[in-house]
Formats: sequence, structure tokens, C-alpha cells
Amino acid sequence: MIHIREIDHIVLRVVDAAAMEHFYCKVLGCKVERRQEEIGLIQLRAGRCLLDLVPVDGKLGRMGGAAPGAEGRNLDHVCFRVEPFDEAAILGELAAAGVAAGPVASRYGAEGEGPSIYLNDPEGNTVELKGPAWS
Repeated sequence: MIHIREIDHIVLRVVDAAAMEHFYCKVLGCKVERRQEEIGLIQLRAGRCLLDLVPVDGKLGRMGGAAPGAEGRNLDHVCFRVEPFDEAAILGELAAAGVAAGPVASRYGAEGEGPSIYLNDPEGNTVELKGPAWS
């Protein structure tokens, strides 16, 4: 049997790589781990997992068809486990970055029921920030 531990990586096909890199690095704290310009791939470190950005006009991106948009998304949402989960601090940082966030709600995740916040990145992909399970 295969045992999945956690998200390894998520791949997003993107239209504006610079805006997406800024959002994920400056707003959510990811770091650029490596770039493969020849194939069109930017790999961001997101805690213990990677978030790959693939520009739709690059070699890899062109293989995926139409660009993401309101009529067709390439991902429902990506959920990042956040530690510590300080609701006020997270909402404050998002607001300071001009990012609208939904209300904190209790949702089920890999560790059980606990707090989470939904928001959208610059290209409309839904991002969930998840806290620990309730005690």
C-alpha cells in the first residue's frame, strides 16, 4: 500500500510569472529554490513542499493548452499547513499586502478539523492556509 505523508509539490500554469512569484514569495513567504529557464519552470520552496510555477508561454507551459482563467482553472485549490496559525497576524499580513481573505472557518484537513482561511492568488487560484486540528 502507498502511504502519502504530505504534499510534495503543486504545479500551477501561470500567465504572469512575475506577479505569481511576488505573491507566493513576498506575501506567503516562499523562497525561489531553482529556476529552469530553458523549459520554463520556477520552483518555490513552500515549507517542506514545492510550488512549481510554469509560465504558459514557456516550453512546458505550451504543452498544457489554454491559459488558466475564469473559464478554466488548472487547479481547484492548494492547501498549505501554516505553523504557527495566528489568525490575527495572518489576516493582518494579508491585508497589508492588499490581499482579500475570506473569514477564518473550521475545515477538515490532513490533521483533522481546524482553522483555515481561503484567499486567491493574482491569477485567481484558490489558496487555503490551514492551522492545526482543534485540541
